[in-house]
Amino acid sequence: MNYADIKRVDVANGEGVRVSVFVSGCNHHCKGCFNECAWDFNYGNKFTEEQIDQVINYLDHDYISGLSLLGGEPLEKQNQEGLLPLVKKVKEKFPNKNIWCYTGFDFEKDVVEKMVPNNETTKELLKYIDVVVDGKFEEDKKDFSLRFRGSSNQRIIDVQESLKEHKPVDFKLD
Repeated sequence: MNYADIKRVDVANGEGVRVSVFVSGCNHHCKGCFNECAWDFNYGNKFTEEQIDQVINYLDHDYISGLSLLGGEPLEKQNQEGLLPLVKKVKEKFPNKNIWCYTGFDFEKDVVEKMVPNNETTKELLKYIDVVVDGKFEEDKKDFSLRFRGSSNQRIIDVQESLKEHKPVDFKLD
């Protein structure tokens, strides 16, 4: 997996002060995407154990609330495989920090109904993700007043509650 950027301090992509990893590679190609350069799976640099350690070090501060995964598309198959060791290590070392994942995939239709039954990595990855912001960015639904999302069709979902309830449960923002 390649990554486009790692932000040490990010306040735009989830609650609180966060560390954000922007993966490379996305097949959605949303019109008006803010990170079009990251559509290319070869963009940026290889994501290795060194970057995992760097993210862990960035997270090791009381003022950091958690980790956000963005892109590109974190839930593209090869990106899932690259992110799984990171999220495992984050939850192991920082069980009280949350993990947000931004995806253009629909949580129920694409992730739960299609990916989970056909991909063990997806099933495993979801164990560590607390919040998903789902849905493709839709330029005609762009709304700057929305918190932590770009267009009104996107939802902020509590992953663990949704998996328990077998239906999407909105994440309650502070």
